[in-house]
Amino acid sequence: MAALITTEDNPFDPRTDWDGWYQWDVAQGYNTSAYLARVAAVADEMPEHVQDLQIEAAIDEIIAIHNGGFYKKLPVEDAA
Repeated sequence: MAALITTEDNPFDPRTDWDGWYQWDVAQGYNTSAYLARVAAVADEMPEHVQDLQIEAAIDEIIAIHNGGFYKKLPVEDAA
C-alpha cells in the first residue's frame, strides 16, 4: 500500500496505531475507512498493485472533494 488517509484532527497515526486511529475515527462519526471503501474502485480479482493504485486515486479524490482541508494522505513506505 502506497498511502493511507486520515483526518487533520485525528491524534493517532494509522501507520503505527491502526486500532487507536480507527476507534477514534469511528467515535467521531467520520467512518473514514467506510468512506474510502465506497469511493475506491477495487475488486478482489484485481492484482494487489492495481488495488493500491485505485485506493490512492480514491484518497486523492476524497481530498479534492473536501478542498484539501479535512482529510490528508499519509505516505506508506514498502516493507520489502
